[in-house]
Amino acid sequence: MDDNLVVITFESENEAGEVLETIRRLEKQGVIKLKDTAVVSKDPDGKVHVKNEVSSATEIGATTGAVLGGMLTFFFPPVGIAIGGASGAAIGALLGQGVDGGFVKEMSQNLAPGGSALFLLINYGHASAIDALKPFKGTVYQTTLPTDLEDRLRKALA
Repeated sequence: MDDNLVVITFESENEAGEVLETIRRLEKQGVIKLKDTAVVSKDPDGKVHVKNEVSSATEIGATTGAVLGGMLTFFFPPVGIAIGGASGAAIGALLGQGVDGGFVKEMSQNLAPGGSALFLLINYGHASAIDALKPFKGTVYQTTLPTDLEDRLRKALA
């Protein structure tokens, strides 16, 4: 799998977060690598809560900016701070975008009260990562996965 978007909806308000925790454990094991994630939940009153994690591009940009800023601050104190912050933002933007905020907002409007959705932007992963989702019940809302993996994901979440 390379740079695929997967959006899964759940009937439970907390389930998307639980699935993300499972996937993060797989990421620590090297089974999957995520570029970005977002969890959207809608409480029973219809209030939407969005938790969009920092994308890896933003993390890399911020880290690189901090290093550049630190080096420049050491040699040219006032200039270094400004250049470090600006370069970190620019590097993050150049490396790519994460989950589109507009799409997350659109999806959150369509989410049923008391439900949740998980957005995954997957850099790479082993197909076996799908098997870890079998304990959960969800609906594949959208995906760019190849057909065979999409079918396997739908069966795992059924």
